[in-house]
Amino acid sequence: MKRFLITSLILLLGLTLFGGAPKEKEGREIDLPLKIGAIFISKPGDFGYSYMTDLGLMAAEEHFKDDIEITRVENVTGSDECIDKMQMLIDEGNSLIIANSYEHMNYMKEVADNNPDVYFENCSGYISSENMHNYYGRMYQMRYLTGMIAGAMAKNGKIGYVASFDTPEVIRGINAFTLGARSINPNAEVLVEWTNTWYEPSLERRAADSLLDRGVDVIAQHQDSTQPALAAIERNKYAIGYNADFGELIGDERILVSSVWNWENYFIPVIESIMNGTWNENDKAYWGGIEDGIVSISKISPLVPSSVKSKVKDAYSKMKDGSFDVFWGEIRDNEGKIRQEKGEKMSDEEMLSLDWLVEGVIIND
Repeated sequence: MKRFLITSLILLLGLTLFGGAPKEKEGREIDLPLKIGAIFISKPGDFGYSYMTDLGLMAAEEHFKDDIEITRVENVTGSDECIDKMQMLIDEGNSLIIANSYEHMNYMKEVADNNPDVYFENCSGYISSENMHNYYGRMYQMRYLTGMIAGAMAKNGKIGYVASFDTPEVIRGINAFTLGARSINPNAEVLVEWTNTWYEPSLERRAADSLLDRGVDVIAQHQDSTQPALAAIERNKYAIGYNADFGELIGDERILVSSVWNWENYFIPVIESIMNGTWNENDKAYWGGIEDGIVSISKISPLVPSSVKSKVKDAYSKMKDGSFDVFWGEIRDNEGKIRQEKGEKMSDEEMLSLDWLVEGVIIND
């Protein structure tokens, strides 16, 4: 299995949470309205990943009113087009550039180096510099909770997982989801189908159909559209949503729960810090979690038993108060090897460079 190995870069990165002791940037005055250019990997109307990014930006627009202006550019892939679009936004006077995909990272770094007086924010990457931050959230926490529900609702113990790329981000989510499922059903299996794309609705649908043909009772996903979930409910199976609240969007109780992004809880403080001159050169990487409200789960379907909901609520509370987290204790990989001993806790650096799968994960070759 090919991996995007980023371990050494992650170790050099040194994660710190946004909001620490900020260092005021000298000689940089921001005229209001602050002009912001947003680059999307897909269409905000896809009701997935870009949709949630756009909801976060709309919340910022509502919060700041006439003090900000946002220009949106959609369907920008990881290519030289990304450089052209970012430079176009800068030439139009935008002082902050936001890109919402891992694929944009290297192109943003090039543009940031050539435009030192512009602020840059890239989602889910690992590269940073004096004028470029990367940001993401601890979605693995929500993956664990939704995995608990999938493990309880999969009658035959088989759960399908439509996954984009085998990067540490995606592997971390699969592992957390599987650990959650097996906390309820120790014999649960998570069957993974790779698509090698973040957003390709037809391909996502085919991968889900392939997993359904193999007899899974529940479909989960790390993809940017609603197609895997739609494939499941159209065949009278259950689905776990991702990015947005699929239950609300699709309107079907067979969407058991969704892992949800709340990007306004990052965008609003970042924009405010630029306006007041405290955008921190030292806080170059943000990885917020349940305590920041960056990640959450949607309302749980009434089809899920109250006893399961109670267990999920308890796990959520323990994560929030810091008495429990996903990658704590003994963990075996899917070849039976002990990767972490009892009593140990996985570090951020280890989580950010995960390239192995936990016990219970089966890859569809």
